[in-house]
Amino acid sequence: MRVVNAEQMRKIEERAIQQYGIPSLLLMENAAWAVAEEIRRGFGPKEGNLNGLKAVILVGKGNNGGDGLAVARHLVFQGMDVSVLLFAAAEELKGDAALNLRLYQGTTGKCFVIEGEKQRLLARFALAQADVIVDALYGIGMRGALPSLIEEYVNEVNNASAWVVSVDIPSGVEANTGKVYRTAIRAQTTVTFGLPKWGLFLGEGPNYCGRVAVDPISIPEEFLEDESISTYVLTDDRIRDTLPVRHLKGHKGTHGKGILVAGSKGMSGAASLAGRGALRSGIGLLQIITPQGIAQDVDRSVTEATVWSAPGQDYLNEEAWPVILRQAEKAQALAIGPGLAQNPQFAGVLEQALRTFSFPIVLDADALNLVGQELSLLEARNGRGPLILTPHPGEMARLCQCSVEDVESNRLDLALTKAVEWEAVVVLKGSVTIVASPDGRAFFNPTGNPGLGTGGTGDVLTGSILAWLAQGVPPLEAACLGVYLHGKSADDLAKDHGWSGFLASEVADRLPLVRRSLELKLG
Repeated sequence: MRVVNAEQMRKIEERAIQQYGIPSLLLMENAAWAVAEEIRRGFGPKEGNLNGLKAVILVGKGNNGGDGLAVARHLVFQGMDVSVLLFAAAEELKGDAALNLRLYQGTTGKCFVIEGEKQRLLARFALAQADVIVDALYGIGMRGALPSLIEEYVNEVNNASAWVVSVDIPSGVEANTGKVYRTAIRAQTTVTFGLPKWGLFLGEGPNYCGRVAVDPISIPEEFLEDESISTYVLTDDRIRDTLPVRHLKGHKGTHGKGILVAGSKGMSGAASLAGRGALRSGIGLLQIITPQGIAQDVDRSVTEATVWSAPGQDYLNEEAWPVILRQAEKAQALAIGPGLAQNPQFAGVLEQALRTFSFPIVLDADALNLVGQELSLLEARNGRGPLILTPHPGEMARLCQCSVEDVESNRLDLALTKAVEWEAVVVLKGSVTIVASPDGRAFFNPTGNPGLGTGGTGDVLTGSILAWLAQGVPPLEAACLGVYLHGKSADDLAKDHGWSGFLASEVADRLPLVRRSLELKLG
């Protein structure tokens, strides 16, 4: 599914109106119906289940407010006790929004114009009594901070116990950046229209939007699939299509050989976890190259892999190159970095690997930190084969010679710019990981949760991506597949553990189960 900024969404709606003659009022009505249906489903399947429940609709003066007024009308007709809090004078509403105000005024629903502090007690009482609150204050055109009067009511909403549903995007969240200046509506559900917006995945947006439901509101599919839109959100269907198919006559030789260069004194666990991630992702043959001082520990912990010791008691050094070169024969992919340590003597080995091998290479962790100290290392790869970089924000900051704050405030543009500049797939990790391609496409990953914020989960991801590459999945798709299943594994674990307490090794061990669940859905 494609993801758009505010300007792209407006153009799509304009095309639908101009080319197909779809009235803007119909789009507004369809949007309102989508929200009303989401609310109806949320309270259960029984017919008439909304009867007597209380709804409060916060309405602004723009088209988002018009959507909210139409939602209010539908909820009245479904038996709810509805109160509209209108944050504008009636004469300020124009066009479709003004018409929906008049239509709502013809129902039994209540409407209160909020002009200042004198309505505060009434609003506070209504919000406290509500079963559902609908946020229709501001839409995708909003920029900057909310007005101070609105902020006070937003805080009341955020302190209420009701289910909060935002219309298109939570008020206070910028649609293009996800930026929140002071406060914003914290929704449990956001019903967005046409296509999801960037701000639902960037900045602070994910902290405010809750679960996102997408409704096309009758916009023609050809407009929603416009090839000029190059940002996407990963979905089960897209990932399922990239899963490699195994055949009855397959064996370890046909299921891919991958090389993992990892580990140092005190960091044998990183090599082990990356190896576990690769094996649990179905790699046929895994060769781990690690310093001789920890090789025995790694060998004991990953019995299914072949472990080769390279010179260096504590850290790999320049003498590791002959071992890597020898074991890379007939390999399909190479990953370097988990727990590697930043030994300057290894930088030359890294350069030789980038220059020598034509198969895909994944750089993670300390391999990225070595590149950050000498960015010219990436020039050794130019045109020689696929490259995947998997930085977290701190590593990305070192690679880009900027601050972590700069990275976090500009995630999408930075990932895309650097993917093109470095001729590499960039996996920029975060609460919503972005996979950026050198061809200009970018993918938001919706899976995962804060439980992944524990040591070793990044190593598991590196191993998983290595495995998919070794099995013949193209680099961009392998990165997306690894990221999506890694997050989905964490989401599955969260059903039992919540957002803390599960281990990186458990994330690896759950990978086959979440992969299988996707395969079964296909069947």
